[in-house]
Parts: sequence; structure tokens; C-alpha cells
Amino acid sequence: MQSMKHVEPVRLTAQSRFKFRCYKGIACFTKCCNNIDIMLTPYDIIRMKKRLGISSGEFLNDYTYIEIEEKSTYPFVYLRMKEEPGMPCRFVSPDGCTIYDDRPANCRYYAVGQASLRKQDDKDSPPYTEEFYFLIKEPHCLGHEEERALTIAEWREEQGVDLFDDMNRGWKDLLFRRNAPGAKLDDKKQKLFYMACYDVDRFRRFVFESGFLDLFEVAPAKLDRMKTDDIEMMQFGCDYIKFNLGMEETLKPRQK
Repeated sequence: MQSMKHVEPVRLTAQSRFKFRCYKGIACFTKCCNNIDIMLTPYDIIRMKKRLGISSGEFLNDYTYIEIEEKSTYPFVYLRMKEEPGMPCRFVSPDGCTIYDDRPANCRYYAVGQASLRKQDDKDSPPYTEEFYFLIKEPHCLGHEEERALTIAEWREEQGVDLFDDMNRGWKDLLFRRNAPGAKLDDKKQKLFYMACYDVDRFRRFVFESGFLDLFEVAPAKLDRMKTDDIEMMQFGCDYIKFNLGMEETLKPRQK
């Protein structure tokens, strides 16, 4: 399990250089895939459930567990490890990750960490996001002893994290605001947040099979895309939560 004591306290930029290489044959291969907390993003869940050929509900029930953040009361989804010695990831094998092309964002970033700060220069300026990076140096990881040098930007491109970050911006925007006054979630709002952000197939049924569309106007072309496009549905889910929590007027209620 990762600990902050393994974080190197040096703030890095996209152009910072570091040495790292992971490959089959290195003595520590897949040790980072054991007894670890892997938080899943909405886009992670879509990629993984499609890879497995199951619904989002089946994936969440069979492969994950929920933790409620005490301070914010927001629900977060984590990948469940195998219940056996060492607690390995459900998808690790002697040859590496069995879903490598669809692995979660946190796995792609390792052994680099990313942090985002919501900043505002003054009360009249719009808020903006500042991102920076840091290295995670766990005792078992020998990748930092390799001679290959590259920049954080090159690592991001190599690991394909740009797409994941872009897809999760709406969800991350919700997280930035989770400690704002009035942002705490009661049981009903926790369930709505969980469904809209993580259980895309159930949220689709909620939108199309309940009275939801009697309450909100949604452009016909967007509705058509939402019927089959999980990404469109995921992004709409984040907009719905922003509206539901009073953060933004992201949806248009129907006139009574």
C-alpha cells in the first residue's frame, strides 16, 4: 500500500527529468501490483467494464468496493484486491497486467504522482487549476535505479494518461469543490453521486426510463448519443451532479 512517506518531497513540472524504467525481467516486476489502494475514476470504470464485456453494475459489484471520505462525505471507488497472501491485484499475472491497454489512470502514472490545486489570484479572477507532479519511491521499486531518463511529459505520453485526464476533468472538478460550504452529501445524494459518476449503465436507465426527461430539457442529438455512448453519458452524469449540488446551472429544467 502506498504511503506519503514514499513520496519524494520535490515539486516537478511536465519538463522535469527523472530516471525510471519498468519491464518484465526487472527483479521487482509486478510488486507494485500487490496490497495497494487503486482509486478508480469514471473513465477507468468504463474502460475496464468494456474490456471485461460486462455492465458497469456487474463490474462495480464484482471488482470494487466503496469508501466514503469522512470530511467531504463523497463516495470513492477502489479496485478490490484478491483475498490471498500478498493481496495481489485481480488483473496481475506473472507476465504483467492482463488488461494493460485498459489499465486505470493511477497504474499508468506510477511511479509518478500528480496533484492538482484549485487556485484563484483574487476575488475578481476566475479560479483555475494548477497541476504538478512528484515521484513515488517505494522500497520494493527498482525502476528508479535504471539509467533511462525522460521528462514527465514524455512519461505521460508513453503511458497514455492525457486521454484519461481529459475524460475525467468533469469528475475532478466535482472533487475540487467537495469541501465547499454546503457541499456535504446526505445518503440520497451519495447514492445519486455514485450512480451518475460510476454506474453509467444504471444512470442511463435512470435518465431514459424514469421521469427524468419530464423535468429537464436535453437536446435531441445529445439524447441520441447518450443512448449508446458511455462517454457522453458519463459527462452528462457529472453535469447532473453539479446541478443537483447547486454548483452550476448545467441542466435546463423544463418550464411548468
